[in-house]
Amino acid sequence: MTASLIEQLVEYRGIESNYTDAWGKPATIAPSTKEKLLGAMGYQVDNPAVLEQQALEDVNKVWLSPLNPVLVLREQQSVQLALRLPIELVSDDYLCVISTEQGEVIEHKMSPIDGQLVNVTHIDEVEFQEYLIDLPVKLALGYHQLSLQVDGDELASMRLIIAPAACYKPETLLAGQKVWGLSVQLYCLRSEHNWGVGDFTDLAYLLEKAAKQGAHFVGLNPIHALYPGNPDACSPYGPSSRRWLNFIYIDVSALDGFSEPSTQGLINTPKFQANLAKARATVLVDYSLVTRLKLEALTQIFEYQNSQYLNKNTKQNKAFKAFISEGGESLQTLAVYDALQESLAAQGKPSWGWPVFPSDYSDYHKTAVASFAKKHAKRVKFFLWLQWQAAIQLAAANDVAKAHKMCIGLYRDLAVGVSEGSAEIWGNKDLYCTQASVGAPPDILGPLGQNWGLPPMDPEKLYAQQYQPIIELFSANMRATGALRIDHVMALLRLWWVVKGDSAKDGGYVYYPVDDLLAILALESHRNQSLVIGEDLGTVPEEIREKLADNGVYSYRVFFFEQAKDGGFYSPAHYPTQSMSTLTTHDMPTLTGFWHCFDLELGKELGLYPTEEILQTLYESRHENKQAILDTLHGHHSVGDEVGREVSHVGMSRALNYGMQLHMAGGSSELLSLQLEDWLEMDKPVNIPGTFNEYPNWRRKLSKDLQTIFADEHINALAYKLTEARKYASL
Repeated sequence: MTASLIEQLVEYRGIESNYTDAWGKPATIAPSTKEKLLGAMGYQVDNPAVLEQQALEDVNKVWLSPLNPVLVLREQQSVQLALRLPIELVSDDYLCVISTEQGEVIEHKMSPIDGQLVNVTHIDEVEFQEYLIDLPVKLALGYHQLSLQVDGDELASMRLIIAPAACYKPETLLAGQKVWGLSVQLYCLRSEHNWGVGDFTDLAYLLEKAAKQGAHFVGLNPIHALYPGNPDACSPYGPSSRRWLNFIYIDVSALDGFSEPSTQGLINTPKFQANLAKARATVLVDYSLVTRLKLEALTQIFEYQNSQYLNKNTKQNKAFKAFISEGGESLQTLAVYDALQESLAAQGKPSWGWPVFPSDYSDYHKTAVASFAKKHAKRVKFFLWLQWQAAIQLAAANDVAKAHKMCIGLYRDLAVGVSEGSAEIWGNKDLYCTQASVGAPPDILGPLGQNWGLPPMDPEKLYAQQYQPIIELFSANMRATGALRIDHVMALLRLWWVVKGDSAKDGGYVYYPVDDLLAILALESHRNQSLVIGEDLGTVPEEIREKLADNGVYSYRVFFFEQAKDGGFYSPAHYPTQSMSTLTTHDMPTLTGFWHCFDLELGKELGLYPTEEILQTLYESRHENKQAILDTLHGHHSVGDEVGREVSHVGMSRALNYGMQLHMAGGSSELLSLQLEDWLEMDKPVNIPGTFNEYPNWRRKLSKDLQTIFADEHINALAYKLTEARKYASL
């Protein structure tokens, strides 16, 4: 009985039993893993009586709810409701009242028995029947509310979401034009004015200069909110909240109040100036130092603005209050979390995340947290203000892109999850399964699998919450941008869950409502006029690639991974048109690093390869790949005779570097993304997957400042050739 029940729950909760691995072979999820995954979802698999009761509650919860929480439809689909009622009520008359997002109210009288009977069950000897009811209504795109009423009283309600057929696409791309742009890690940017980390003013400058060279976008690393109270937790892919911004990117000097005596008095002290010079001079971003300097200065500026504007009936205060109101509980949660973490750290108490907060503070909704927020209302207000200022400066940077007619402008990167100790989980624990983590099954690059330390959303709870968290997530990350790149886009279909304490290879896939999520993505894409790019690398079934393409999601094609079985590299002319192509990514070596095997040398130094034989195999494979690349480049006349044809005698050169970039520019992908690191011929990577403290990930700055980069005649000539190559590829 228990084994049968577990299998039923496994199917009900979308836990996969079989899948195809990275080598194309069938793989099976162990029964013990499936039981552990159910345990992570809250099922007591070791207690048969309780498990049976939980399964019964799952069934009853559905049948005792007349309507589903949410119904997601495409605009061409008819509205068909599933309605569940006791048998004695199915002959009654009901009124469906639809309140549309546009302000219209639509009413429709109906009787369930006139619909299609599709299911029957019994609960406590009472028969329940489920009907499918067709509603003769035509709804506009958007989020609508349906109320089921009897004699003026509401019996049940649900959300109706009507979405377009596919994601938004700019007119420039619809007209057949192919464009290029730059991908950057914002914190890596050097400039003559920043405080040791790239900021939004640097971003505006980069957009202006890139646009003048013919670029149509600048892609960013995730700029999600991290941890002001724990600044060395700096991975952009392990954020505290994906809805909000990292305040470290605020340009302090651009704020009203920077020139005030109180601020200048702080900044011009010898100690502050010495620390500021140190932050600017370091090769690696010193997050602790930069965070301390910015918080000190921003606190002074906030004091000025708070006294001048934010305690009075001013236009600034009205805008600030509107921002807070729109941000809702999510924004309040982050601000309170940041203030609380800062306070605990100042007291020397454990504070890396909510799992180590005192028990009274372990959940946003606890009474003690509300008391803390009231007692420290001004500091909470400060952290709200930081988010407001960051949003203003990001929007200003995007306005620069618009002013220079970039067809996309900014594109942002959405991380696949938040870290375990995040504010996002602290504020909505019911949504997350904190006893599991997202990762990846074993593949060629990670034979032991990967565990990313990011607790997954529970798809059942996401559905019960009417998809509101994912709606807010998409909307927030598309605001003030022209495109959104979704890291590990497979998360819309399935995620590899690893139970706490288990090896990554012993995880299993859990499925998500992909069609609903893609529909919401398409709706938000059109509302925000934001193109969508899906990072579809790794173990991706072909059917999901087709589904993504049908939904207007751009594929992500990396040159080094586009390799045929015989070892040759596919011509970029054969990439899907609806794709963004690139040579390298933040998880890969730079072109120079790849060619000279610096990544393999680093891996050896860091102990990433268990045996010398494995390392030697990687060197041999790299040698073969480099020869295949030379063959491809010469075969397509992408490089001249100054680049040799025999790999043993060819080192990385500017001719080879630029030749590879121009080779990509002639391809069929509508979007081409290039890294500033490769423009600068840098050799060190910004991130080495599989490392934590072994390598300074997410800290390495660019080798030159922005002003120097755009004064370089060689780089300007490359940009001109890229623009011309893209025009030619559009013909």
